[in-house]
Amino acid sequence: MITYNTENVKMPAIRRRDTTAWIRRVAATYNKKVGEIGYLFCDDNHILEVNREYLGHDYYTDIITFDYDEGDTLNGDLVISLDTVRTNAEKFHKDYNEELHRVIIHGILHLCGLNDKGPGERELMEAAEDEALAIR
Repeated sequence: MITYNTENVKMPAIRRRDTTAWIRRVAATYNKKVGEIGYLFCDDNHILEVNREYLGHDYYTDIITFDYDEGDTLNGDLVISLDTVRTNAEKFHKDYNEELHRVIIHGILHLCGLNDKGPGERELMEAAEDEALAIR
């Protein structure tokens, strides 16, 4: 089950049923099943609190992924700052909805085992995001 909730923001205009089906398709390309996935859309202040409390980081980010996977079943909580998504869309000259979907799937790709911090990993993550967006 995939749930969508908000904290301090209005629910973004996403088609939840279509988004859930898309997430399941992407997970299947990595031979993964979707278990319990919880999305929390929030503002910059809330994600900064989460980043400080749980990760010890003192900066804003677009997404934080908490991974509770069990074998080939994806389980996790994904916290997304809509403020940072909007800022990044403007900064990179992208459509807001496209950037939002990129971030939504970014967290799923983390749960599938992809990383973006080490050498060459960011390029692999971006390619995987592009592939996932193409099947949306």
